[in-house]
Amino acid sequence: PGLSPIFQSTIRSIIATILVGIWMLIRKDPIFNRDGTLWWGLWAGVLFGLEFLLIYWGLEYTNASRAVIFLYLSPFVVALGAQFFIPGERLRLIQIMGLLCAFAGLVVAFSESLTAPTPRMLIGDAMLALAAVFWGATTVLVKAGPLVKVSPAKTLLYQLAVSAVLLMLGFVIRNEPGVTSVTPIIILSLIYQVVWIATITYLAWFWLITHYPAYRLASFTFLTPLFGVIFGGIILDEPITASLLIALVLVGAGICLVNRQG
Repeated sequence: PGLSPIFQSTIRSIIATILVGIWMLIRKDPIFNRDGTLWWGLWAGVLFGLEFLLIYWGLEYTNASRAVIFLYLSPFVVALGAQFFIPGERLRLIQIMGLLCAFAGLVVAFSESLTAPTPRMLIGDAMLALAAVFWGATTVLVKAGPLVKVSPAKTLLYQLAVSAVLLMLGFVIRNEPGVTSVTPIIILSLIYQVVWIATITYLAWFWLITHYPAYRLASFTFLTPLFGVIFGGIILDEPITASLLIALVLVGAGICLVNRQG
């Protein structure tokens, strides 16, 4: 609560840009060489920036548990985009069933949050659904173009740098308050977002995209919100219900179906 939503996303992108740039310099990974990726990288950055603008803004309107369901429409965007833009990534019926099964698991886990939405919640839901489209489109664009041939760090650097500019504009246009208080928890939370999420896990994600089919990777993202619920139970003593166990079975089955060979 000490950092307004889009402002904290802006700070995250700015510092992560610096960290990824340092990582590339240490590895002597070329940053400014001409490799035909500039326009692709800029477009990926625009999609990435719009995604997080909508996520952080949309969470002001809707519940986090509702947001999860709409944000994780993204694997379906990846699956659809792969059919048209990524050669060799054709889904079979059993894989489509797997995606539907995994998504059904999310709906079961967060079913209580879907009751009686207010008009304000529906605005947030729509923003998160659109964010899911941008997330999926980013994955497809990276996989379908020349970015798949360059280092994951350069792909991520494009997105962080461009998103930092877009998010800063969003912060200024919305006239957010920025910093309202600073506490150890706020600082640690921001460090966690910058170092672990926006730098380390994103580098891992884009490395995976260059090596594995996009729709198969996307199916594993269904586990993310379930881990959130599990850690909520372990760390925050929140109830872990039977619906969560059913959801885990459905998501696990869905991932198995998506990755089934032959």
